[in-house]
Amino acid sequence: MSATDETEKPDEEAALQLDAAGNLRHLLTLKGLDKALLTDILDDAERYLTLPGTLPARSQSLAGRTVANLFFEPSTRTRASFDLAGKRLGADVLNLDVNTSSRKKGESILDTIYTLEAMQVDVMVVRDASAGVPANIARNVQEHVCILNAGEAEVSHPTQGLLDLLTIRQHKRSFSDLKVAIVGDIRHSRVAMSASQGLATLGIGELRLISPPSLAPDPESLPGAVILDNLDEGLADADVVMALRIQRERIGNLEGIPAIDQYFANFGISEERLKIAAPDVIVMHPGPMNRGIEIESVVADGPRSVITQQVTNGVAVRMAVLDRVSRIMTAR
Repeated sequence: MSATDETEKPDEEAALQLDAAGNLRHLLTLKGLDKALLTDILDDAERYLTLPGTLPARSQSLAGRTVANLFFEPSTRTRASFDLAGKRLGADVLNLDVNTSSRKKGESILDTIYTLEAMQVDVMVVRDASAGVPANIARNVQEHVCILNAGEAEVSHPTQGLLDLLTIRQHKRSFSDLKVAIVGDIRHSRVAMSASQGLATLGIGELRLISPPSLAPDPESLPGAVILDNLDEGLADADVVMALRIQRERIGNLEGIPAIDQYFANFGISEERLKIAAPDVIVMHPGPMNRGIEIESVVADGPRSVITQQVTNGVAVRMAVLDRVSRIMTAR
């Protein structure tokens, strides 16, 4: 049976993340995690931030533990930040990708996992193009092993969601007063899904999801969000604007998607379009950016941009998550 066939129902998947005492064992999705836990993780992450030019924060909370990064999809930021996070916490870090994995030769994902368990790997960080893979692994690993979702199809990217929440919190006082606009390929974006789930839990004032109709989400997947196809309407008085790239690798049929020039004209984040947003608006992008398509360079590199801060926060968030699951291992 495939991982997708065995995908947990959303509530069951969320429950799978916590041990009997309510502590985080796996991180698969932000859905179902309560406000207190999300806030605690963000607080932990801030303690791993240091000033630019100073030495990065380090600890030995994972000393003697082994973290395996299993990336069956390409990645730069997420993979590098998990690699750094593990090493800065004192772990031995093993990096695998699809080009060096026996899975390419036909080995099942669970056989790969069992092989790594036999090598005494404690934490597995998994990115996969198929929905349900992280949860399926989490249900089949030994009790002492923790699974972290580093990106799952178009379904979930919880550590990206956490770093986005942290970045917003650093610049804005209260989630309850915020108008957040996410612009781009919402339908295929795991980034948009996790950010939206986290913002809902933290009590966002208004969430606007703006895209061409062909890239709009299913309204039932994100209840409470305002779904729009007009960029000016979505940007009006927005406090936070997040641009997304078009997820071409996850789209089977590109019909209905605007051409590059048309897309930028109607949905690109430009200096001119931002004039109707709040005066202190911040601009975000999860990367990689397609400059001149999703976002104008003058915006990406300008004073409103917090894009590089998102990258910095990504390492801190992943350190916080790794440290939190290490407490479970230490308690056993």
